[in-house]
Amino acid sequence: MTSQNSTVPPNATFVRPEFFYINGFSDIPHVQYYYMFFCFVYVVTVLGNCFIMFIIYMDRSLHTPKYVAVFNLAVVDLCGNTALIPKLIDTFVLNSRYIRYEACLANMFFVHFFSFNQSLTLVVLAYDRFVAICFPLNYNIIITNTVMLVIVTVVWILTVILLIIAIVLITRLSFCKTTVINSYFCDHGPVYRMACNDNSSNNFIAILCTVLYFIAPLVVIALSYMFIIFALLKIASKDGRLKAMKTCTSHLILVAVFYLPICATYLAAFTGTIHPNARIINTSLATVIPPMLNPIIYTLKTEEIMEAIKKLFKRNQILSHTRHR
Repeated sequence: MTSQNSTVPPNATFVRPEFFYINGFSDIPHVQYYYMFFCFVYVVTVLGNCFIMFIIYMDRSLHTPKYVAVFNLAVVDLCGNTALIPKLIDTFVLNSRYIRYEACLANMFFVHFFSFNQSLTLVVLAYDRFVAICFPLNYNIIITNTVMLVIVTVVWILTVILLIIAIVLITRLSFCKTTVINSYFCDHGPVYRMACNDNSSNNFIAILCTVLYFIAPLVVIALSYMFIIFALLKIASKDGRLKAMKTCTSHLILVAVFYLPICATYLAAFTGTIHPNARIINTSLATVIPPMLNPIIYTLKTEEIMEAIKKLFKRNQILSHTRHR
């Protein structure tokens, strides 16, 4: 580690290093199996999310506001793991741990951008379920495909703006002590904490991002489901309540898969009981597993998707029989 740091002049007033050194997954036994698992996760992520996007695109009955948001989730899931896993494999398997300063900032932007969008898309889907169950008669008036596209576009634009501010603030930091990033990618927190000049504005942005993209979404989702439960209790028939609740099952599983590992990692970090390697493994799993599982959950737990798959399969069978005649 000292060899990487020795290239940085300690007396410089402002130091912008040419390279950073990514130090994650050090001294972890049998780590090669973990990298193999990452490759498996990436393949399943690509196949699963491309399949979901294909099904939604092909079936006109799925061209609804809810599935505009689901399509968006598939896009950010696919792009999120694409921004992270291939670079991670290149870094640790091909032993390319040095990353140029500019490439590091780009890696930081894209990994956080798609991760934040995953979180906000789950909020958008919660809003869709809230309106569908609490205001069923006005659903088609309140939420249209155009409205959903506008919501998704605003989410993307606001996330871009906030992350550009975060990246610009990083460029104002001087790295005169170390260039070793104790993470598995160019993570914002470990990078700005290495600075030897004032990083209070970076710390503020980090707290703001945590609040806007993790704490606030979780609170909004929890509140939306409180209102959903109250609305369900007003439904007279048990079958009606179960039918309405089934439309929320897949979303609730996605929320649990995305937020529970993050909450557990934050809780362990705040109590000071988590080993650095354990933190890196936990956060890496919490980042790459949800994008892999989301399309599987939506395929298995959503009736509309299953019906669309059956229709597509039957259509292909009919076409194949027609060609053989």
